[in-house]
Amino acid sequence: MRIGPYIRKARLEVVGFLPILALFLVARVAIAEAYRIPSGSMEPTLQVGDRLFVNKLRFGPHVPFTTAMLPGYAEPKRNDVVVFVSPPQDPLIRITPANVTPTLVKRIAGEAGDTLMMRQGRLLVNGTLVPARNSEYSLPEGVANQSQPIFSWQHRIEVHGSRFGAPVAMPSLHDWGPLVVPAGMLFMLGDNRDNSVDSRHYDLVPRRNVRGAPTFVYYSYDPVNGLDYFRAVTEIRWRRLGTWIR
Repeated sequence: MRIGPYIRKARLEVVGFLPILALFLVARVAIAEAYRIPSGSMEPTLQVGDRLFVNKLRFGPHVPFTTAMLPGYAEPKRNDVVVFVSPPQDPLIRITPANVTPTLVKRIAGEAGDTLMMRQGRLLVNGTLVPARNSEYSLPEGVANQSQPIFSWQHRIEVHGSRFGAPVAMPSLHDWGPLVVPAGMLFMLGDNRDNSVDSRHYDLVPRRNVRGAPTFVYYSYDPVNGLDYFRAVTEIRWRRLGTWIR
């Protein structure tokens, strides 16, 4: 059976496109990927509508469909902003009901060996006050000080008899700890602490869950103001383009 010239040409074009597709997939998995900011948990560092360039080589790319990681050229450390896969989340705090382990972006508040605690909304790491990065949004004390069962996991790693005092019996958003971060784990917090679902809610994050380091904002637009369906063009935040993430 003879193959027609058009079929032969189409097949050649498909075969020629496959290496390009393979290179794209490898680059996306192992080198870099885009990430969209869906919430205000990292404001003012990151804003809703920001698109980020995420460097996957820095901490080591994850091998798809496995738990293995290739070596990176750095280790995630305290104060780094990272993209990571969340531990399993309670239905009460999930972004969507079916999204049990979403990919998130937060700042590392504590690494292995660090002692963390919060008193009246003030974060202390190894006894040193860490200033809040967002002072414009704060929950009423009556809300932030309410103890919630979802914070009870912290009792597992809380510290007794230390120089930091007794642990909080009933942890809340603004009062918890002291607790010590175990080896191989990271404690994540959003820069907008009072409007962030983070390690306080869903536990520590294993080092192997880290997927990359956001490097800069390559595109951003206001998702609220302007006309529906046209905001991506008419509401571009030009000043944010190229903003380096620190």
